[in-house]
Amino acid sequence: MSKIKLPNSIKIVITDFDGIMTDNCVYINEDFTMSRKLNFKDIMGLSRLRKNNIDVAIISGEKNSAIEILAKKFGIKEIHQDIRIKIDVLKSIVERYNLSQEEYLYIGDDVNDLECLKYAKYKISVPHAVEAVKSLDDIQITNSKAGDGAFREVADCLIG
Repeated sequence: MSKIKLPNSIKIVITDFDGIMTDNCVYINEDFTMSRKLNFKDIMGLSRLRKNNIDVAIISGEKNSAIEILAKKFGIKEIHQDIRIKIDVLKSIVERYNLSQEEYLYIGDDVNDLECLKYAKYKISVPHAVEAVKSLDDIQITNSKAGDGAFREVADCLIG
Protein backbone atom coordinates (compact mmCIF):
# COMPACT_ATOMS: atom_id res chain seq x y z
CA MET A 1 0.00 0.00 0.00
CA SER A 2 1.42 3.34 -1.04
CA LYS A 3 1.84 6.15 1.45
CA ILE A 4 1.53 8.78 -1.33
CA LYS A 5 -1.46 11.08 -0.81
CA LEU A 6 -2.72 13.14 -3.73
CA PRO A 7 -5.93 15.05 -4.44
CA ASN A 8 -8.27 13.97 -7.22
CA SER A 9 -7.82 17.41 -8.83
CA ILE A 10 -4.51 16.48 -10.54
CA LYS A 11 -4.76 16.94 -14.32
CA ILE A 12 -1.11 16.43 -15.30
CA VAL A 13 1.88 14.53 -13.95
CA ILE A 14 5.12 16.34 -14.76
CA THR A 15 8.14 14.13 -14.32
CA ASP A 16 11.84 13.74 -14.77
CA PHE A 17 12.77 10.59 -16.70
CA ASP A 18 16.13 9.10 -15.64
CA GLY A 19 15.98 8.05 -12.01
CA ILE A 20 12.18 8.01 -12.07
CA MET A 21 11.08 5.92 -15.06
CA THR A 22 14.48 4.23 -15.22
CA ASP A 23 16.72 2.68 -12.57
CA ASN A 24 19.09 5.64 -12.99
CA CYS A 25 21.62 3.51 -14.84
CA VAL A 26 22.99 4.08 -18.31
CA TYR A 27 24.25 1.11 -20.26
CA ILE A 28 27.10 1.78 -22.68
CA ASN A 29 26.96 -0.57 -25.65
CA GLU A 30 29.98 -1.76 -27.62
CA ASP A 31 29.14 0.69 -30.41
CA PHE A 32 29.25 3.51 -27.81
CA THR A 33 25.51 4.07 -27.87
CA MET A 34 23.66 4.33 -24.59
CA SER A 35 20.55 2.49 -23.51
CA ARG A 36 18.30 2.38 -20.47
CA LYS A 37 16.03 -0.22 -18.93
CA LEU A 38 12.30 0.45 -18.48
CA ASN A 39 9.90 -1.55 -16.35
CA PHE A 40 6.51 -2.52 -17.79
CA LYS A 41 4.87 -1.55 -14.49
CA ASP A 42 5.90 2.06 -15.15
CA ILE A 43 4.91 1.87 -18.81
CA MET A 44 1.49 0.58 -17.72
CA GLY A 45 1.33 3.53 -15.33
CA LEU A 46 1.69 5.86 -18.32
CA SER A 47 -1.03 3.96 -20.15
CA ARG A 48 -3.41 4.05 -17.19
CA LEU A 49 -2.94 7.79 -16.67
CA ARG A 50 -3.63 8.54 -20.32
CA LYS A 51 -6.71 6.25 -20.39
CA ASN A 52 -8.01 8.14 -17.36
CA ASN A 53 -7.51 11.54 -19.02
CA ILE A 54 -4.53 12.56 -16.90
CA ASP A 55 -1.82 14.12 -19.02
CA VAL A 56 1.88 13.45 -18.63
CA ALA A 57 4.80 15.79 -19.31
CA ILE A 58 8.43 14.71 -19.30
CA ILE A 59 11.26 17.14 -18.60
CA SER A 60 14.59 15.38 -18.98
CA GLY A 61 18.13 16.63 -18.64
CA GLU A 62 19.18 14.12 -21.30
CA LYS A 63 18.05 13.26 -24.80
CA ASN A 64 16.75 9.72 -24.97
CA SER A 65 15.06 7.75 -27.75
CA ALA A 66 13.00 5.85 -25.15
CA ILE A 67 11.22 9.11 -24.29
CA GLU A 68 10.34 9.64 -27.94
CA ILE A 69 9.00 6.09 -28.25
CA LEU A 70 6.81 6.52 -25.16
CA ALA A 71 5.61 9.92 -26.35
CA LYS A 72 4.50 8.48 -29.67
CA LYS A 73 2.89 5.38 -28.13
CA PHE A 74 0.90 7.31 -25.50
CA GLY A 75 0.34 10.63 -27.25
CA ILE A 76 2.44 12.63 -24.79
CA LYS A 77 2.67 16.15 -26.18
CA GLU A 78 4.85 17.77 -23.55
CA ILE A 79 8.26 16.21 -24.11
CA HIS A 80 11.27 18.36 -23.22
CA GLN A 81 14.72 16.80 -23.56
CA ASP A 82 18.27 17.99 -22.98
CA ILE A 83 16.97 20.62 -20.57
CA ARG A 84 19.50 22.12 -18.18
CA ILE A 85 17.16 24.55 -16.36
CA LYS A 86 13.94 22.63 -15.83
CA ILE A 87 12.06 25.24 -13.82
CA ASP A 88 11.56 27.45 -16.89
CA VAL A 89 9.92 24.55 -18.75
CA LEU A 90 7.76 23.65 -15.73
CA LYS A 91 6.55 27.24 -15.39
CA SER A 92 5.75 27.43 -19.10
CA ILE A 93 3.67 24.23 -18.91
CA VAL A 94 1.80 25.51 -15.86
CA GLU A 95 1.13 28.82 -17.62
CA ARG A 96 0.16 27.32 -21.01
CA TYR A 97 -2.37 24.97 -19.44
CA ASN A 98 -3.49 27.55 -16.86
CA LEU A 99 -2.87 25.09 -14.02
CA SER A 100 -3.43 25.84 -10.37
CA GLN A 101 -1.17 24.30 -7.70
CA GLU A 102 -3.91 21.71 -7.12
CA GLU A 103 -3.83 20.47 -10.73
CA TYR A 104 -0.29 19.17 -11.22
CA LEU A 105 2.49 17.34 -9.45
CA TYR A 106 6.20 17.05 -10.10
CA ILE A 107 8.34 13.93 -9.74
CA GLY A 108 12.13 14.28 -9.54
CA ASP A 109 15.15 12.75 -7.84
CA ASP A 110 18.26 14.91 -8.21
CA VAL A 111 19.63 18.43 -7.79
CA ASN A 112 18.51 19.49 -11.28
CA ASP A 113 14.92 18.85 -10.11
CA LEU A 114 15.17 20.90 -6.89
CA GLU A 115 13.71 24.15 -8.23
CA CYS A 116 10.78 22.31 -9.81
CA LEU A 117 10.12 20.34 -6.65
CA LYS A 118 10.23 23.50 -4.53
CA TYR A 119 7.84 25.23 -6.96
CA ALA A 120 5.25 22.43 -6.98
CA LYS A 121 2.79 21.98 -4.15
CA TYR A 122 2.68 18.22 -4.77
CA LYS A 123 6.21 16.88 -4.99
CA ILE A 124 7.23 13.25 -5.18
CA SER A 125 10.54 11.45 -5.26
CA VAL A 126 11.98 7.96 -4.99
CA PRO A 127 13.90 6.19 -2.19
CA HIS A 128 17.34 6.58 -3.81
CA ALA A 129 16.97 10.34 -4.45
CA VAL A 130 19.76 12.62 -3.33
CA GLU A 131 19.47 13.89 0.23
CA ALA A 132 18.79 17.47 -0.89
CA VAL A 133 15.61 16.22 -2.57
CA LYS A 134 14.51 13.84 0.19
CA SER A 135 14.88 16.59 2.81
CA LEU A 136 12.50 19.05 1.09
CA ASP A 137 9.45 20.09 3.08
CA ASP A 138 6.31 18.15 2.09
CA ILE A 139 8.16 15.76 -0.25
CA GLN A 140 6.48 12.38 -0.62
CA ILE A 141 8.67 9.34 -1.27
CA THR A 142 7.42 6.28 -3.13
CA ASN A 143 7.74 2.82 -1.63
CA SER A 144 8.89 1.49 -5.00
CA LYS A 145 12.32 2.16 -6.43
CA ALA A 146 12.90 4.15 -9.60
CA GLY A 147 12.63 1.96 -12.65
CA ASP A 148 10.85 -0.66 -10.56
CA GLY A 149 7.31 0.68 -10.31
CA ALA A 150 7.76 4.10 -8.67
CA PHE A 151 5.99 5.89 -11.53
CA ARG A 152 3.25 3.24 -11.53
CA GLU A 153 2.80 3.75 -7.78
CA VAL A 154 2.09 7.44 -8.36
CA ALA A 155 -0.27 6.64 -11.24
CA ASP A 156 -2.16 4.13 -9.11
CA CYS A 157 -2.54 6.71 -6.33
CA LEU A 158 -4.15 9.08 -8.81
CA ILE A 159 -6.57 6.68 -10.43
CA GLY A 160 -7.09 3.99 -7.82
